[in-house]
Amino acid sequence: MTLYVVLEGIIAFFLVAGGVFAFIGSLGLAHLRDFYMRLHGTTKATTLGIGCMLTASMLYFWVIEGKPDIQEVLITLFLFITAPVSAHLLAKTGLHLQLRHIDKTGGSPPELRAEEIGKRPIPHRDHGHG
Repeated sequence: MTLYVVLEGIIAFFLVAGGVFAFIGSLGLAHLRDFYMRLHGTTKATTLGIGCMLTASMLYFWVIEGKPDIQEVLITLFLFITAPVSAHLLAKTGLHLQLRHIDKTGGSPPELRAEEIGKRPIPHRDHGHG
């Protein structure tokens, strides 16, 4: 068994694992019942999925070119830094807008102060202006 066969197996493992994680995140988006659950399911699973796929890409090009490629490392770091931050901001916006949630998701987060909770959004009505 040569080194290339082992490396191809590792690359294939990371590709399959990334595909499974991305598929589970997609199922979570379709199956989970409210905004907060969908946000949690997709950000965790797809971040891991894309991380596995980028790891497979790094390994593949390292084997082919003989040197590690810095672009995939930078993309992975950027993804792992920005995905949790954007998910947190989306969740905080959902709390601010008082989006509906099921009782299972209920709670009163301590980081949200009274002045941060907004009123229910008013739908835009066109009064013939414009």
